[in-house]
Amino acid sequence: MVKHYSNTRIKRKARSRVKISGTQIRPRLAVFRSQHNLYVQLIDDTKRATLLGMSDKNLNRDIKNKIERAQNLGKVIGEMAGKQKITQVVFDRSGYTFHGRIAALAKGLKEGGLKF
Repeated sequence: MVKHYSNTRIKRKARSRVKISGTQIRPRLAVFRSQHNLYVQLIDDTKRATLLGMSDKNLNRDIKNKIERAQNLGKVIGEMAGKQKITQVVFDRSGYTFHGRIAALAKGLKEGGLKF
């Protein structure tokens, strides 16, 4: 029997979410990766509120390479979080492996000034 990829990813996500929690000072940075776009949210789990959210849909669509768009999104999120005086986050990959667009996003976040 072949297991579907998204089911195993959801199981990995559930296992890691038990250990990860965000606060007002150090929010959780949740990532969702679709086929075409990347979505990022800064979440305060104590208040159950989203502090900041953005996707690469809102950014410059002239960049066709998804990895470059992910890195650009990371820089923008890092700068916007800095304006809200957020310097540290808890990085929640949501069960995705740390390569490709997720790694490029992390690199952009570090360039934008966030630590995790």
